[in-house]
Amino acid sequence: MATVNGLLGRKVGMTQVFTAEGKAVPVTVIEVGPCAVVQRKTEEKDGYDAIQLGYVEKKVARKDTKVKRGEAHHRGKNEPSKPVLGHFAANGGATPTRFLSEFRLDVEGEEPATGSTISVADIFTAGDDIKVQGKSKGRGFSGVMKRHNFKGQKASHGQKIHRKPASNGATDPARTFPGARRPGRYGNETITQLGLSVVEVDAERNLLIVKGAVPGAPGGLVRITKA
Repeated sequence: MATVNGLLGRKVGMTQVFTAEGKAVPVTVIEVGPCAVVQRKTEEKDGYDAIQLGYVEKKVARKDTKVKRGEAHHRGKNEPSKPVLGHFAANGGATPTRFLSEFRLDVEGEEPATGSTISVADIFTAGDDIKVQGKSKGRGFSGVMKRHNFKGQKASHGQKIHRKPASNGATDPARTFPGARRPGRYGNETITQLGLSVVEVDAERNLLIVKGAVPGAPGGLVRITKA
Protein backbone atom coordinates (compact mmCIF):
# COMPACT_ATOMS: atom_id res chain seq x y z
CA MET A 1 0.00 0.00 0.00
CA ALA A 2 1.01 3.62 -0.46
CA THR A 3 0.64 6.63 1.77
CA VAL A 4 0.76 10.39 1.32
CA ASN A 5 4.19 12.00 0.94
CA GLY A 6 3.53 15.49 2.31
CA LEU A 7 1.37 17.92 4.27
CA LEU A 8 0.26 21.54 4.36
CA GLY A 9 1.50 24.06 6.89
CA ARG A 10 2.22 27.67 7.74
CA LYS A 11 5.59 29.36 8.04
CA VAL A 12 6.15 30.62 11.59
CA GLY A 13 9.57 32.27 11.23
CA MET A 14 13.32 31.70 11.40
CA THR A 15 15.65 31.06 14.32
CA GLN A 16 18.79 29.03 14.99
CA VAL A 17 19.68 25.84 16.79
CA PHE A 18 23.05 24.59 17.99
CA THR A 19 24.60 21.23 17.17
CA ALA A 20 26.49 19.03 19.61
CA GLU A 21 29.71 20.59 18.32
CA GLY A 22 28.43 24.09 19.14
CA LYS A 23 27.76 25.20 15.54
CA ALA A 24 24.79 27.50 14.91
CA VAL A 25 22.41 26.17 12.26
CA PRO A 26 19.82 28.54 10.71
CA VAL A 27 16.40 26.89 10.73
CA THR A 28 12.82 27.71 9.74
CA VAL A 29 9.93 26.80 12.04
CA ILE A 30 6.83 25.53 10.20
CA GLU A 31 3.50 24.71 11.79
CA VAL A 32 2.44 21.58 9.89
CA GLY A 33 -1.06 20.12 10.08
CA PRO A 34 -3.02 18.46 11.37
CA CYS A 35 -4.54 17.94 7.91
CA ALA A 36 -7.88 16.26 7.27
CA VAL A 37 -8.22 13.64 4.53
CA VAL A 38 -11.07 15.10 2.45
CA GLN A 39 -11.19 13.09 -0.78
CA ARG A 40 -9.61 10.02 -2.37
CA LYS A 41 -8.65 10.21 -6.05
CA THR A 42 -8.49 6.83 -7.81
CA GLU A 43 -6.96 5.57 -11.04
CA GLU A 44 -10.30 4.21 -12.27
CA LYS A 45 -12.33 7.39 -11.70
CA ASP A 46 -9.80 10.25 -11.93
CA GLY A 47 -6.89 8.74 -13.85
CA TYR A 48 -4.39 8.96 -10.98
CA ASP A 49 -4.00 8.01 -7.33
CA ALA A 50 -3.93 10.89 -4.86
CA ILE A 51 -5.43 12.20 -1.65
CA GLN A 52 -6.94 15.64 -1.15
CA LEU A 53 -5.96 17.17 2.19
CA GLY A 54 -7.58 20.10 3.98
CA TYR A 55 -5.89 22.55 6.33
CA VAL A 56 -7.24 25.22 8.74
CA GLU A 57 -10.92 24.66 9.52
CA LYS A 58 -13.44 27.25 8.38
CA LYS A 59 -15.87 28.90 10.77
CA VAL A 60 -19.23 27.26 11.24
CA ALA A 61 -21.92 29.08 9.23
CA ARG A 62 -23.90 31.33 11.57
CA LYS A 63 -26.68 32.22 9.12
CA ASP A 64 -28.47 30.88 6.12
CA THR A 65 -26.15 31.29 3.12
CA LYS A 66 -29.01 32.24 0.80
CA VAL A 67 -29.13 36.00 0.27
CA LYS A 68 -32.60 37.48 0.74
CA ARG A 69 -33.75 40.92 -0.39
CA GLY A 70 -33.66 43.43 2.45
CA GLU A 71 -32.10 41.01 4.95
CA ALA A 72 -28.47 40.46 5.91
CA HIS A 73 -28.30 36.72 5.26
CA HIS A 74 -24.94 36.77 3.49
CA ARG A 75 -22.03 34.65 4.70
CA GLY A 76 -19.62 35.97 7.25
CA LYS A 77 -15.87 36.10 6.74
CA ASN A 78 -14.21 32.66 6.35
CA GLU A 79 -17.58 30.87 6.42
CA PRO A 80 -18.05 28.06 3.86
CA SER A 81 -20.36 28.50 0.88
CA LYS A 82 -22.96 25.93 -0.10
CA PRO A 83 -20.82 24.39 -2.89
CA VAL A 84 -17.97 23.97 -0.41
CA LEU A 85 -20.31 22.42 2.15
CA GLY A 86 -21.60 20.05 -0.53
CA HIS A 87 -18.09 18.97 -1.51
CA PHE A 88 -17.17 18.09 2.05
CA ALA A 89 -20.54 16.44 2.75
CA ALA A 90 -20.17 14.20 -0.32
CA ASN A 91 -16.74 13.03 0.82
CA GLY A 92 -17.30 11.76 4.33
CA GLY A 93 -18.69 14.89 5.97
CA ALA A 94 -15.40 16.36 7.14
CA THR A 95 -15.31 19.90 8.53
CA PRO A 96 -14.75 22.43 5.68
CA THR A 97 -11.25 23.87 5.53
CA ARG A 98 -9.73 27.05 4.10
CA PHE A 99 -7.03 25.30 2.06
CA LEU A 100 -7.17 22.19 -0.11
CA SER A 101 -4.30 20.47 -1.87
CA GLU A 102 -3.64 17.10 -3.47
CA PHE A 103 -0.74 14.79 -2.68
CA ARG A 104 0.25 11.73 -4.67
CA LEU A 105 0.37 8.32 -3.03
CA ASP A 106 3.95 7.28 -3.75
CA VAL A 107 5.41 6.34 -0.35
CA GLU A 108 5.20 2.86 1.15
CA GLY A 109 2.94 2.72 4.19
CA GLU A 110 -0.65 2.50 5.37
CA GLU A 111 -3.11 4.54 3.32
CA PRO A 112 -5.08 7.05 5.45
CA ALA A 113 -8.85 6.70 5.39
CA THR A 114 -11.19 9.47 4.25
CA GLY A 115 -12.26 11.55 7.22
CA SER A 116 -9.15 10.82 9.25
CA THR A 117 -6.50 13.33 10.33
CA ILE A 118 -2.78 13.27 9.56
CA SER A 119 -0.28 14.98 11.85
CA VAL A 120 3.32 16.00 11.25
CA ALA A 121 4.74 13.04 13.18
CA ASP A 122 2.88 10.60 10.90
CA ILE A 123 4.81 11.70 7.82
CA PHE A 124 8.13 13.32 8.77
CA THR A 125 11.06 12.30 10.94
CA ALA A 126 14.36 13.98 11.75
CA GLY A 127 16.84 13.67 8.88
CA ASP A 128 14.27 13.52 6.06
CA ASP A 129 15.12 15.36 2.85
CA ILE A 130 12.22 17.61 1.87
CA LYS A 131 11.18 20.36 -0.53
CA VAL A 132 8.93 23.26 0.43
CA GLN A 133 6.67 25.18 -1.93
CA GLY A 134 5.35 28.62 -1.04
CA LYS A 135 4.57 32.05 -2.43
CA SER A 136 7.42 34.56 -2.21
CA LYS A 137 7.02 37.98 -0.64
CA GLY A 138 5.34 40.48 -2.94
CA ARG A 139 7.43 43.63 -3.38
CA GLY A 140 5.18 45.43 -5.86
CA PHE A 141 6.49 47.40 -8.83
CA SER A 142 10.28 47.56 -8.46
CA GLY A 143 13.14 49.06 -10.42
CA VAL A 144 15.96 47.16 -12.08
CA MET A 145 18.44 47.62 -9.25
CA LYS A 146 16.12 45.93 -6.76
CA ARG A 147 14.54 43.48 -9.18
CA HIS A 148 17.58 42.38 -11.21
CA ASN A 149 20.52 43.55 -9.07
CA PHE A 150 21.72 46.13 -11.61
CA LYS A 151 24.78 48.07 -10.48
CA GLY A 152 23.39 51.46 -11.48
CA GLN A 153 25.09 54.44 -13.08
CA LYS A 154 27.61 56.87 -11.64
CA ALA A 155 26.55 59.35 -8.96
CA SER A 156 28.98 62.14 -9.88
CA HIS A 157 30.63 64.10 -12.76
CA GLY A 158 27.35 65.33 -14.19
CA GLN A 159 25.75 61.91 -14.48
CA LYS A 160 21.95 62.27 -14.74
CA ILE A 161 20.96 58.58 -14.62
CA HIS A 162 21.48 56.80 -11.30
CA ARG A 163 18.94 54.02 -10.71
CA LYS A 164 17.35 53.85 -14.16
CA PRO A 165 18.10 51.29 -16.87
CA ALA A 166 20.16 52.74 -19.69
CA SER A 167 19.62 51.63 -23.28
CA ASN A 168 16.58 49.57 -24.29
CA GLY A 169 18.62 47.84 -26.97
CA ALA A 170 18.72 48.23 -30.73
CA THR A 171 16.38 50.81 -32.24
CA ASP A 172 15.99 49.12 -35.63
CA PRO A 173 13.45 46.44 -34.53
CA ALA A 174 11.31 49.23 -33.02
CA ARG A 175 10.21 46.97 -30.20
CA THR A 176 11.47 45.46 -26.96
CA PHE A 177 12.40 41.79 -27.13
CA PRO A 178 10.70 39.35 -24.74
CA GLY A 179 12.69 38.51 -21.62
CA ALA A 180 14.42 41.87 -21.36
CA ARG A 181 15.25 42.82 -17.79
CA ARG A 182 13.12 45.87 -17.07
CA PRO A 183 11.24 47.37 -14.10
CA GLY A 184 8.09 45.48 -13.17
CA ARG A 185 6.30 43.42 -10.56
CA TYR A 186 8.74 41.71 -8.23
CA GLY A 187 7.92 38.72 -6.03
CA ASN A 188 4.53 37.11 -5.30
CA GLU A 189 5.52 34.00 -7.26
CA THR A 190 5.23 30.32 -6.43
CA ILE A 191 8.69 29.02 -5.52
CA THR A 192 9.80 25.50 -4.65
CA GLN A 193 12.86 25.37 -2.41
CA LEU A 194 14.88 22.17 -2.80
CA GLY A 195 17.69 20.75 -0.72
CA LEU A 196 16.08 21.19 2.70
CA SER A 197 16.22 18.71 5.56
CA VAL A 198 14.27 18.12 8.77
CA VAL A 199 16.20 18.92 11.95
CA GLU A 200 13.51 18.18 14.51
CA VAL A 201 9.83 17.24 14.74
CA ASP A 202 7.74 18.61 17.63
CA ALA A 203 4.66 16.39 17.64
CA GLU A 204 3.01 18.10 20.62
CA ARG A 205 2.94 21.55 19.00
CA ASN A 206 2.76 20.31 15.35
CA LEU A 207 6.05 22.03 14.50
CA LEU A 208 8.63 21.08 11.90
CA ILE A 209 12.15 22.48 12.30
CA VAL A 210 13.74 22.72 8.84
CA LYS A 211 17.36 23.52 8.07
CA GLY A 212 17.55 26.52 5.72
CA ALA A 213 15.18 29.20 4.46
CA VAL A 214 11.64 28.68 3.20
CA PRO A 215 9.83 30.88 0.63
CA GLY A 216 7.26 33.40 1.80
CA ALA A 217 6.48 35.64 4.74
CA PRO A 218 5.66 34.42 8.25
CA GLY A 219 2.11 33.11 8.30
CA GLY A 220 2.15 32.13 4.62
CA LEU A 221 0.83 28.79 3.43
CA VAL A 222 3.49 26.24 2.45
CA ARG A 223 3.38 22.75 0.97
CA ILE A 224 5.94 20.31 2.39
CA THR A 225 6.75 17.07 0.56
CA LYS A 226 9.46 14.46 0.85
CA ALA A 227 12.18 14.91 -1.76
